[in-house]
Amino acid sequence: MNWITNYVRPRINSIFSRREVPENLWQKCDECGTMLFHRELADNLNVCTQCGHHMAITPRERFKALFDGGVFTEVAVPAPTADPLHFRDQKKYPDRMKAAQKKTGEKEAMLVASGEIGRTPVIAAAQDFSFMGGSMGMYVGNAIIAAAQEAVKRKRPLILFSAAGGARMQEGILSLMQMPRTTVAVQMLKEANLPYIVVLTHPTTGGVTASYAMLGDIQISEPNALICFAGPRVIEQTIREKLPDGFQRAEYLLDHGMLDRVTKRTEMRDELITITRMLLGLPPAVAGDLPSPPPAAPADKDAPAEDKGEK
Repeated sequence: MNWITNYVRPRINSIFSRREVPENLWQKCDECGTMLFHRELADNLNVCTQCGHHMAITPRERFKALFDGGVFTEVAVPAPTADPLHFRDQKKYPDRMKAAQKKTGEKEAMLVASGEIGRTPVIAAAQDFSFMGGSMGMYVGNAIIAAAQEAVKRKRPLILFSAAGGARMQEGILSLMQMPRTTVAVQMLKEANLPYIVVLTHPTTGGVTASYAMLGDIQISEPNALICFAGPRVIEQTIREKLPDGFQRAEYLLDHGMLDRVTKRTEMRDELITITRMLLGLPPAVAGDLPSPPPAAPADKDAPAEDKGEK
């Protein structure tokens, strides 16, 4: 071995070898197939810049775009009993939980936070569909109750972003029991005269749709979101009929009176600020980052001319 082999050849190979491009720099749109640069996609809140298709977004990314300055404080959620039924299918339930936690970096399928939107204090909760399909288990039930209690304690409205495939089968009947529990939590807000706003995202199905996701004072959805109890494929197989185009999608439900609004994700923050302040009886938010200026004091008609600056 000499210096040509040890130094020159590796140096030449490093100069002329092709640099590998990281795979996560580009993402393909599921709808139109356009390759999107990851920074451009993130700046547009995971909405395709070509066709407007709304891709999945994590609760933390959503909250970062929702709250003023991206600043929020997590609300603590009581941890439920781990694996209460000792459920096992192809994997043990604890093993599935560990895999989901490693994949998402989150403890569970729902995140609860407090902060301000448009200088208006709110409590927000969001489900993470990438965590076991956002399935509703005991933790999700505890999270919604914690969010409602925090909202009542601080006298703040609650905004909930739903995204779920339904109840979590690994928790059986205990998962289904979260439907009445969360309904009671929503009732707490109504008795306290606090707004409860639900934003339904793709997909919102099963027991989630049959409980807290459809109990909002205002029901908003992202475009083309699937919102249903039983999916269209199950219904077609049951009734053996072809369903209408767009059946159980957000626009279809809006036309049939089940939703109040269908709003793009990039416009959702402004929409929520407007609706929240309206429900709270507050004046419209001031554009920009400055608070509203104090109202000018009316001039006293009975004051002498000298006091008014008149001559």
